[in-house]
Amino acid sequence: MAAELSSSTLLAVPLAPLAGAIIAGFFGRYVGRRGSHAFTILGVLISFILSALVLKSVALDGARFNQTIYEWMVIGGLKMEIGFMVDGLTAMMMCVVTFVSLMVHLYTIGYMEDDPGYQRFFSYISLFTFSMLMLVMSNNFLQLFFGWEAVGLVSYLLIGFWFKKPSAIFANMKAFLVNRVGDFGFILGIGLVVAYGGTLNYTEAFAKADELSKLTLPGTDWMLLTAACICLFIGAMGKSAQFPLHVWLPDSMEGPTPISALIHAATMVTAGIFMVARMSPLFELSDTALNFVMVIGAITALFMGFLGIIQNDIKRVVAYSTLSQLGYMTVALGASAYSVAVFHLMTHAFFKALLFLAAGSVIMGMHHDQDIRNMGGLRKHMPITWITALLGSLALIGTPLFAGFYSKDSIIMAVEASNLPGTPFAIFAVVAGVFVTAFYSFRMYFLVFHGKERFHHKPYPGEHEHHPDDGEDHTPHESPWVVTAPLVLLAIPSVLIGYMTIQPMLFGEFLKDAIVVDAARHPAMAHLAGEFHGAVAMALHGLQTLPFWLALAGVVVAWWFYLQQPSIPAAIGRALAPLVKVLENKYYMDAFNEKVLAAGSRALGTGLWKGGDATLIDGMIVNGSARAVGTLAGLTRLVQTGHLYWYALVMLLGVFGFMTWRLWPHLTGLFGQ
Repeated sequence: MAAELSSSTLLAVPLAPLAGAIIAGFFGRYVGRRGSHAFTILGVLISFILSALVLKSVALDGARFNQTIYEWMVIGGLKMEIGFMVDGLTAMMMCVVTFVSLMVHLYTIGYMEDDPGYQRFFSYISLFTFSMLMLVMSNNFLQLFFGWEAVGLVSYLLIGFWFKKPSAIFANMKAFLVNRVGDFGFILGIGLVVAYGGTLNYTEAFAKADELSKLTLPGTDWMLLTAACICLFIGAMGKSAQFPLHVWLPDSMEGPTPISALIHAATMVTAGIFMVARMSPLFELSDTALNFVMVIGAITALFMGFLGIIQNDIKRVVAYSTLSQLGYMTVALGASAYSVAVFHLMTHAFFKALLFLAAGSVIMGMHHDQDIRNMGGLRKHMPITWITALLGSLALIGTPLFAGFYSKDSIIMAVEASNLPGTPFAIFAVVAGVFVTAFYSFRMYFLVFHGKERFHHKPYPGEHEHHPDDGEDHTPHESPWVVTAPLVLLAIPSVLIGYMTIQPMLFGEFLKDAIVVDAARHPAMAHLAGEFHGAVAMALHGLQTLPFWLALAGVVVAWWFYLQQPSIPAAIGRALAPLVKVLENKYYMDAFNEKVLAAGSRALGTGLWKGGDATLIDGMIVNGSARAVGTLAGLTRLVQTGHLYWYALVMLLGVFGFMTWRLWPHLTGLFGQ
């Protein structure tokens, strides 16, 4: 018999970070800096410990939970409630979110030490953790949407944390608006499911999936579930930064580095991946929706990787890497390899958080200069940051035995076994992306940690640099332990977690009741199961495959270009100047959005304002009715003179007119005869 989970324990998981956020946010001035970070870290630590215990019960004892915690209101037969669904997928997400959040909280003590908004920052990141936990633990669409919007709101606050910095304000507004576009599709998808399924509860909606698959969208011959799933995925495109709604994520690097790790590695940007995996019973019934998902993911995986090649800001290189890896996860979703997508979500969370925090450590050592062209030779000055960044980079490029290898290679194999129309392009994208990922990752690694030390006489002005006073040592130095300890703790799962968990997550019972796959129509997972012979055998076989040699080629080319012959990339850049310009302008997506979409929206808004509001509503309806009443009153005043003889004349004329009207038929008959 499966063990039972306590609703009180589950409720404490999101409420502990919320309590810390309230204390730091409302009482930060009283408890001070030390109290603010102590209460928020304690809240997230409690949440992580409880999440780990829940994961243990789910994985080892088969515990499950799917109950209502609080019923808010009932409208007809529609129940609006707060409830939790805890299975393997939820338990894994709870642990990933709380562990990465805990590392970020610890790291923030050192990184934000001198910032005047110290307490406010801790309040925000704890509030973000609460919002994300409510999202992943929900058992209904209403709570899912609440968590979805809450993480968007808190990300807006975090990206614009330095609110006196114009670029940060622009970035957080951009993130907010782009996510609103995606969220419009998301709520339409939820609305379709609720309208035709008659329920907000996941389990009840999934039970009606076959019934919904037989319906068409009114007025069309489109399958209802196809429209609903595509709308849901548009929400995921915004939150998980898929083309063309990806444009907000690179600019969000304007926020402090800790939130780059928290939002863009393990939590907010993976919410869309988690949501599609959770909705697998619906997506499995629409090949059209799955093909759409696969193609969008393939475009993102390949073309966002190209942009990483020409970035010089250390955080933006990692940001474009995140975009590309999110594309890999999305491709896996399209191939119906949902468990592989969430497996890569988990492994990626650890090594990407590690790379972001390592980048932050480098930025601290470089006096907040973020240009990798001003670095070099940091290996001997920052040994802990160097070795952990190397481990994270090796995991990212899919080195055998590292975490990223198991998940990324599984994605490639799953796509190759897919039978959707978009499969050939997806295969090309994910395979070519291996070389691209290795090249830009080790370009950054070699320029930062090896080669000539360029920080003494910087060739490029540091946009973000805090120019130190004369006499201060400009030589980079290792970060304090509150910064390096999270790096070490994140490096461990970046190496080991894939080896340890691939069998239960992909081929065991861990995600079996959380994810639904029609193996007859979508054979990717069945193909993977037939090819898997253990984690060690997979790593040994990986040494003979094309992705490994492409990754090795990317590393070697980056080493040759940026350490041995730096004149080569410069010459290639000159020869391919038009292409480089396209990449530097990010495919002109921002220009298109600003000059076409934003300008069109502005013109539409101006037209509605001047033509609709000012002219039609104010001018004709409101003011026009007032003018009409005034004109009528003016005419009425002409006959209201106050003179008795005038009223007598009007009465006589009225009587004459009335008599004429009544006698007119008789008079016409008389004269007619």
